[in-house]
Amino acid sequence: MAAVDTAAMTVTSLHIALISETFPPEINGVANTLGRLCQGLQQRGHRLQLIRPRQAGDLQQQSDDNLLLTRGWPLPGYAGLQWGQSSLHKLLRRWRRNRPDVLYVATEGPLGLSAIRAARRLGIPVVSGFHTNFQQYSGHYGLGLLTRLLTHYLRWFHNRTRTTLVPSASQRLELQRRGFQRLELLARGVDSQLFHPARRSAELRSSWGLGEQDIAVLHVGRLAPEKNLALLQRSFRVLQASYPQQRLRLVLVGDGPQRAQLQSALPDALFCGLQRGESLAAHYASGDLFLFPSLSETFGNVVLEALASGLAVVAYDQAAAAQHIRHGHNGALAMPGDEQAFIEAAQWLLEDRETLRRVRLNARQHAGKQGWAAIVEQFEGHLLQARLA
Repeated sequence: MAAVDTAAMTVTSLHIALISETFPPEINGVANTLGRLCQGLQQRGHRLQLIRPRQAGDLQQQSDDNLLLTRGWPLPGYAGLQWGQSSLHKLLRRWRRNRPDVLYVATEGPLGLSAIRAARRLGIPVVSGFHTNFQQYSGHYGLGLLTRLLTHYLRWFHNRTRTTLVPSASQRLELQRRGFQRLELLARGVDSQLFHPARRSAELRSSWGLGEQDIAVLHVGRLAPEKNLALLQRSFRVLQASYPQQRLRLVLVGDGPQRAQLQSALPDALFCGLQRGESLAAHYASGDLFLFPSLSETFGNVVLEALASGLAVVAYDQAAAAQHIRHGHNGALAMPGDEQAFIEAAQWLLEDRETLRRVRLNARQHAGKQGWAAIVEQFEGHLLQARLA
């Protein structure tokens, strides 16, 4: 399918139903992306109806015409999140009374499946989003036998929708090879005013025990098995041994099931927990080198946030890193799975201060141009196209 040309369409106000297991203020890449997309659509005059499971913080929240809270179950491995239960009859009643023009289904659980079934009965077009590699996660949680079954289910699920939006070219290629159909690219943006080098804080760095000439090696993300954090540990140890004259400190921002294990393995590292908004932006900007060893990302919003904050990023050549990092210019890349190359890329960035300074400047220059406005317009175009098909 050709790229969406919104200029050639008559853009009318749409009534869009969005179905997701997660949404702000929850902290994860999917929630962040959906929050940005919804905010942008509302600013462009569209009406949104949100369907999601009731979370712990929703005890006083009531459903209304623009919000439907469903029952859910705790999601294993994701403390605080709920897995939405099937709500077919509830959705049928709501949408017969208040019919949306198009659905966007962001998660593939029972709630998302019931939304697709209801939409098929009512003739409502559906666009889906592939936000999370659940089929890869299963192996990290001792459920390796489910990987093939999950892949079959996800393919069946997404192939029942008009279009599936994927965040990166590498993800689209992988899914095409696995038989997913009607895939379109919808990248991610970054708030380059929030994530900005100007938020660098000498006071925060001092609390980390670092002066201006010292190196803060930063990682931001969920502390979980699928993030390949054993490589983060090894990389930092090699950097310490390679540059004994340089004061280095490993700083981890985020939380998750591996936190206690990591704290035991890395007693000298700083664990800052979950951070939001300007505090998160200050943590990014106060770092120097960003290590991102994950191999399971569909995109990796943190890569763009780190680049926008003026950090030198080391990552595998896939997802967001493949789209936004030119090796040796605004970051450093390794072929996926090549751990030695990943470590050597980090070493290269610390060999020379001028190299590190140049890469960080180029990182900010590139990411500063990757705003959300164009992404929202593309998303709008895909929804309009589904509506008019």
